Amino acid sequence: MKHQARALQRYYPLIYLACHVDHVRARSTPYRLSTKDSILLSHLDEAEPISAGELARHCGVAASTMSATLQRIEAQGYIKRTSRARDRRTSELLLTSRGAEAMAAASILDENHVRGVLKLLTAAERQRALQGLATLARAAREYCLKNHPRRPRRA
Repeated sequence: MKHQARALQRYYPLIYLACHVDHVRARSTPYRLSTKDSILLSHLDEAEPISAGELARHCGVAASTMSATLQRIEAQGYIKRTSRARDRRTSELLLTSRGAEAMAAASILDENHVRGVLKLLTAAERQRALQGLATLARAAREYCLKNHPRRPRRA
C-alpha cells in the first residue's frame, strides 16, 4: 500500500503540471465562473446526485455560504436542484449539460492539454485510465465524507 500511495503522489503532479492553466477570473470568462465555482461544479455529476449538505461539508463551508453559491450557479443554469425522494427537505444537486460545459471551460486543467495527453493513449488505455480516475475520485469523495465531515478552512 505504501508503494501505491507513493506512486499516486508521483503520478498526480505529472498530470496536473502537464495540463494546468493559470487561474481564471470569473469576469474574464463567458461563463462568469471563478476557479472556485469551477471546482465546486467538478464535485457534481450529471447522473449521480449529491445533497447540498454533503457538498457543503465536503467543501468545508457553512450551509448558508453554500446555499448562496448554489443559488447563483443554479440561476446561471449550471446545476439542477431537486428534492430527495425519501426526504423532501433535502435537496439533491445535479450538473446540467450547460454546467458541464462551463466547468470544463473554467477548469484548472486546460481541455486542449488534456486532449493532447489523451491522444497519446490508445482507446483501450484511455478507457482504463478514465475508469481508474473515476474509481479514485469515488474513493476520494467517500474518504472525505467519512474522514473530514467539515474540512478546516485555510488561513
